[in-house]
Amino acid sequence: MPDINVLIAGAGPVGLITALGLAQRGLAVTVVESEPAIVDSPRAMVYHWTVLEHLDRLGILSEAEERGFRKQDYSYLVFETGEWIPFSLELLAEDTDYPYNVHLGQHELAAIALRHLERLPGAQVLFDTRLTGLRQDATGVTATAGDRELRAEWLIGADGARSAVRSLLGLGFDGFTWPERFVATNVFYDFEAHGYARSVLQIDPVHGAIIAKIDDRGLWRVTYSEPADLPEETVEERLAEHYEVLLPGDESWELDRLTPYKMHQRSAESYRVGRVLLAGDAAHATNPTGGLGLTSGMFDSFALQEALAAVAVDGAGAALLDDWAQERRWIFTEIASPQATENKRLIYSEPDPERRRRDVEAIKAGVADREALRERLHFTRRLESRSTAALRG
Repeated sequence: MPDINVLIAGAGPVGLITALGLAQRGLAVTVVESEPAIVDSPRAMVYHWTVLEHLDRLGILSEAEERGFRKQDYSYLVFETGEWIPFSLELLAEDTDYPYNVHLGQHELAAIALRHLERLPGAQVLFDTRLTGLRQDATGVTATAGDRELRAEWLIGADGARSAVRSLLGLGFDGFTWPERFVATNVFYDFEAHGYARSVLQIDPVHGAIIAKIDDRGLWRVTYSEPADLPEETVEERLAEHYEVLLPGDESWELDRLTPYKMHQRSAESYRVGRVLLAGDAAHATNPTGGLGLTSGMFDSFALQEALAAVAVDGAGAALLDDWAQERRWIFTEIASPQATENKRLIYSEPDPERRRRDVEAIKAGVADREALRERLHFTRRLESRSTAALRG
């Protein structure tokens, strides 16, 4: 029997949280990551209230809240009229012990998960180790990683949208790439002095943006879009003209870092091939409007921890993993991706002024109606899988 129960490719938040959950269940887990350390470029940074109970179960929520902060306040900003439409997560206090979201860069959450993982027996993380080959048989997977071969009972690909695991499996990544480029920037600027909520969704087909506070040092995330045919190498040269519109007031700003990236709506044709499983961006990619990409990936992870432990520890039939894979793919293609597409249209892409007007009226009506707002805030519950017991049933 292999010394490694589960080999995981990718040391992002999905890979490390999956490793932590499986290691806590007594499995020997090895993570391989091609980069020399956790990647800290601007990526996802909001954890919806529906994932917090799972982070608490893993024992990392309190540390995440200490490094980041709790947040309930949101507001839409209609750029062409200057109208603000605020709303809050406060009403969720009637439904959950976690009536708030948490803001924290995804690399920070990954680092927290890594520290907890390294304390567990049988767990290791190998950085600077690229997975370049795999073969599998009835009892396990043999992976070529760096200058070594690793033998494991199961392999999980959590290695991002350019997944080596998915490529080595020969799986298609069906869907499309958007004609715009997103630019995620971290900037020191005092938005709160101008009355900004800690998450602002600015609606405009030219100047649409998501502006959100990252931490208590005054660091904020400003994400905007631009045509993808503009040269990527000169993104930073165009930043000042975007900030001239997107930043209120005329105070000086300090750029921390920026990351331009393509946006996709894609899914692998299958999330399980034999003893190899895909999770997070390796399985599916979406534009980030609304934070449904990482949220979907984390729900992939939480459900996979339960299902794989049932198979590898409790002796459940491996068909349970087919059920997991089929359900996770359906949830992404039928719920998460369509909603992320609609979110992008609303914030960044709607060219028709009349439709934008109707969108704004619908938002105002939905915020004013308490039950409608509650239903909307419960949307991310739809991204969560059934329990293993339910899958078995």
